[in-house]
Amino acid sequence: MERRLRDRLVSRFWQLALGIIVLAISVGCSDGVKLNPETIQNSVPKSELNIWWEQGYNLEEDEAIRNIVEDWHSETGNQVELSFFSTNELIAKVKRAVEGGNPPDLMMSPKADRILYPQLAWANKLEDVTDIIEPIKDDYPENVLKAIAYVNSSQEKRSYYAVPIDRFTIFIFYWQDLLASVGLNARDIPQDWDGFWQFWQQAQTKLKTEGHVDLYALGLPLAENTSTTDTYYLFEQILEAYDVSLFDRQGKLEIERPQVRRRIIQCLNWYARLYQQGYIPPDAVQWTNISNNSNLLNRQVLMTANSTFSIPATVARDKEIYFNQLGIVEFPHKPSGAAMNYLISIRQAVVFNDSPDKSVAKDFLSYFIQPQITVEYLKASGNRTKPVRISVWSDSFWQQTTDPYLAAATKVLNSNSTRLFSTVAHPAYSQVLAENVWGKALTRVTAEKVQPEQAADEAIARIKEIFAEWN
Repeated sequence: MERRLRDRLVSRFWQLALGIIVLAISVGCSDGVKLNPETIQNSVPKSELNIWWEQGYNLEEDEAIRNIVEDWHSETGNQVELSFFSTNELIAKVKRAVEGGNPPDLMMSPKADRILYPQLAWANKLEDVTDIIEPIKDDYPENVLKAIAYVNSSQEKRSYYAVPIDRFTIFIFYWQDLLASVGLNARDIPQDWDGFWQFWQQAQTKLKTEGHVDLYALGLPLAENTSTTDTYYLFEQILEAYDVSLFDRQGKLEIERPQVRRRIIQCLNWYARLYQQGYIPPDAVQWTNISNNSNLLNRQVLMTANSTFSIPATVARDKEIYFNQLGIVEFPHKPSGAAMNYLISIRQAVVFNDSPDKSVAKDFLSYFIQPQITVEYLKASGNRTKPVRISVWSDSFWQQTTDPYLAAATKVLNSNSTRLFSTVAHPAYSQVLAENVWGKALTRVTAEKVQPEQAADEAIARIKEIFAEWN
């Protein structure tokens, strides 16, 4: 009897242990959000897709892509391992993986289009995705198609090596209520270049008089570290304002031209003077990419320039702040009086040449960029970035005129007043941005107090060295 009792207890133990193992397998997942079948038995995955995705600025962004991955998994039966990484972590990790011949199947990063993809395409490390783009290319604006047409050095031609996901450009965000506290509002903001920036300087003076002694007018980044992409984004926009053309129409670098050098010096001097006169926070030379956001949201600066809608997305749930306290304004006219052109960046996903599941990766991207999927993704992710496909803009959501942020984005991104970064002229320029050459020049002038002429010459020399390495 004791033996039978012992046997029953042993049997119950193994039944319980087996149940725990099955439960652990069915619910276990890594930080990479590995999606498993709903049942372990009788489930043989077709394929396992390895996706590396840049971590969002808010939880909604990550959840939005998770939901799309889950829906695609349910529809196709393909397994997916979805991993999130910060910007710098992702780009560094991808570089190592590509060098080691073991990249993921696909990746998406909003900064890689400027600092990584041109180099990978040049080195024949990306899969040609023309078969995805060609059937729907009429649904993309010309600039979007140019942004994904990279040069492959081994084939000596351009082709589509990325799938556009969404896009963004740079706007200025500010506190309406702080302006109102000193008798100012959006209607008072001049549209001429000098008048525009003087307006914010004068507002700082008034606000400090009213007791805001620690407030600075301009939240403009100056950091030289390579992770602070906001610095070069804004400086590139200032270069555009001063009509600095670094390339001729044939894509040849002409940075040594006296007129180009003179205007680069003008831009450095303009930026440095605002810092030296006390309108930019002293620690702006050490900011990271989130510092301008946090300084504005903490009301340490009156306004800041930002290349996505992450600032309004952060406060979107508080309608009072979103509509009545925070504000958005476009850049003023150029110093020449001409209308401003806006630098746009296209978030892109790429498939790697060494991917073991290239066809499956392409299938996922084809699913992802369907208009109805894109609309729901952008809405669910907090509306921080905007559509790339023309058909998606037709959705009534984007036509809301009562939302000042959507209205501004719709106006600018659907106009002819946008242009791409100079990486489309030559992939070597992606290294210029990756090294934050302009941020280093700004730091030299502001923190290290060298003359703008010297900082400009150093930047020009480094850019020439980079291009020489590519020839």
